[in-house]
Amino acid sequence: MIKERRRSYLEELNPAQLEAVCALFGPVLVIAGAGSGKTRTLVYRVARLVEEGVPPERILLLTFTRKAAREMLRRASLLLKRSCERVAGGTFHSLAHQMLRTYGRLIGFSPNFTVLDRGDAEDAINLLRSSLGLSEKGRRFPKKETLASLFSKAVNQGRALAEILEKEYPHFGEHLPEIERLFAEYQRYKREHQLMDYDDLLLYWHRVLSDYPEVREEVSRRFEFIMVDEYQDTNRLQAEIVRLMAEGHGNVMVVGDDSQSIYAFRGANFRNILEFPRLFPGTRIIKLEENYRSTQPILDLANAVIEKAQEKYTKCLFTRRSGGEKPVRYRARDESDQSRFVAERILELREEGVPLSEIAVLFRAAFHSFDLELELARRDIPFVKYGGLKLIEAAHIKDVVAHLKILLNPFDLLSWHRVLLLLEGVGPRTAEKIMAHLRAASDPVAALKKVPTRPSYEAGLRRLSQTLEELQEISSVEERLEELLDYYRPILERVYHDDYPKRERDLESLLVLAHRYGDLSEFLADLALEPPESTVADLEPETEREDHVVLSTIHSAKGLEWHTVFVISLCEGRFPSAYAVNSPEELEEERRLFYVAVTRARERLYLCHPITGYLPGEGRVILKPSRFLEELSPELWEEWRDMPDQEGEAEDLGEGFRPGDIVWHPRFGEGEVREVLSAEKVRIYFLGHGEKTLHLKFVRLERL
Repeated sequence: MIKERRRSYLEELNPAQLEAVCALFGPVLVIAGAGSGKTRTLVYRVARLVEEGVPPERILLLTFTRKAAREMLRRASLLLKRSCERVAGGTFHSLAHQMLRTYGRLIGFSPNFTVLDRGDAEDAINLLRSSLGLSEKGRRFPKKETLASLFSKAVNQGRALAEILEKEYPHFGEHLPEIERLFAEYQRYKREHQLMDYDDLLLYWHRVLSDYPEVREEVSRRFEFIMVDEYQDTNRLQAEIVRLMAEGHGNVMVVGDDSQSIYAFRGANFRNILEFPRLFPGTRIIKLEENYRSTQPILDLANAVIEKAQEKYTKCLFTRRSGGEKPVRYRARDESDQSRFVAERILELREEGVPLSEIAVLFRAAFHSFDLELELARRDIPFVKYGGLKLIEAAHIKDVVAHLKILLNPFDLLSWHRVLLLLEGVGPRTAEKIMAHLRAASDPVAALKKVPTRPSYEAGLRRLSQTLEELQEISSVEERLEELLDYYRPILERVYHDDYPKRERDLESLLVLAHRYGDLSEFLADLALEPPESTVADLEPETEREDHVVLSTIHSAKGLEWHTVFVISLCEGRFPSAYAVNSPEELEEERRLFYVAVTRARERLYLCHPITGYLPGEGRVILKPSRFLEELSPELWEEWRDMPDQEGEAEDLGEGFRPGDIVWHPRFGEGEVREVLSAEKVRIYFLGHGEKTLHLKFVRLERL
């Protein structure tokens, strides 16, 4: 049986995968490049260990989702024709929970301790916040959600609250003493009531392992072979837990890709995978470099991107597949041209037979796609967006748009309701009373200044009335919005005080969009888009079957792949982010993020950046291409420049083509022109592919 399986391993695994599967003893670090079959390697190694006589219950497989562990063990069972259900598989947190039920008594916890989910933890923080007098009306103190996030980062990253506040929430710096006091009270409260939150599970399991050598010895005997998936995403505590659990034998294999470490904001520590050989002397390093996803031209570009990384495990992705088109670098005139290019190219790809669901547009930050969303909506190209809200879904954008809707239609009571509730001192009942006066008026905006008031909200109501009257006198959409944002910013800081600096960037993006419009009704109509699904994980099977383009932040796209990928807004200040350029560590993570983006593409890759952009207060400016593009050789891509505009001011691209002409297309081969549809489009018949309508802006046809 074992000999037969070994023969099949030779047929089913490449040499590097086989080496990893057969490396059973001692510490092993598997550097698994993008698309290199790491899951397959882990599955076969579990099967190999069981085949070699290792009792399944002595194998531990740690993953970042329970679903991933279940799927790997299911596949291993299929290989062996017997169940691997006794293999211990799960997440770090589920393992810690299980272990603390047994060993928690050593640090003062009974086996019946309660685990708080995130909502419970936030409620407990809020309760303590009130009991300490930190919830007084009008006090600018972080909300419970923000506090929970702060406390979680402090535990997972081993950082002081002061450091996190200074870097990520500087506007809360004045409250540091009270936040530290609340954190200490929260820790005491959990102890006193036998409670642990999600982060405590790791913290206390690490403490038990550190303080009790006999526990380390027991656990080491129980789990003789430890395997960890996505090791580049582990935090400081998780790496230490792995080291301590494997102390008695050192039989630990971790699999990951340092080049895809992009979750520092969640606490992941890039250095964990680099320092694994130091934690485990004698580590055997195996590199999986054969890629089963992308064409070689795409891999050549990806290799060149990561070659520039300051710290890395050197690797070179390759594929046995032949052919493939070079990636395309598109220099757009501006953001509108970039959006138009992407939309037009998507339409052509669909005509070539590429399903919309096999096309993705990736970006560094969610607001980078706002202009594209409008363009796709105008052209009726269906899409879903992951990793951020659509422009119109964000609460602060809805606030601003509600004011604009009142200018367009003063009898829009829904918008009035939203706008009035933003005023300090106005609640639902007061808003309803004010609206009763407005309903009866022929001019609600003019009537607003005559509404009876109370001292608690009089100033806010008068300021709103004055602002709306002034905005009615302005005709330019852009100028109206600028004035409105001046009025709204103090409201933004009060209502969304936890994260208003981040929300301000969205407002600036809205202003950039407004620059393109001369008519308010057209602007508001274009903003009225259908809401997308919220996350990739929320996709139901029936939604997955729908044909739609995917718009996604790169963080949300990790682990996924598409036939064609567009990476947009590759400009300095956008990608890399302006917030990263002053930190060498953050800049290196931005580089890895770019690497993740380009390795999502199987067949075609488009790298897009506008050469000019509109900045509020500065007007139109020149945008520098991303340093991640500029440092690469132009030989890695085919360069396309800005396309003709919709008025056709550029050359007549169709001139010279006539029905009957024989042409050569780089993908479809030889074809015959059947019809010249316009200056930009021709219909061509290709043998074996049928008729295709091609956009001449995007293809390079050779006349034969």
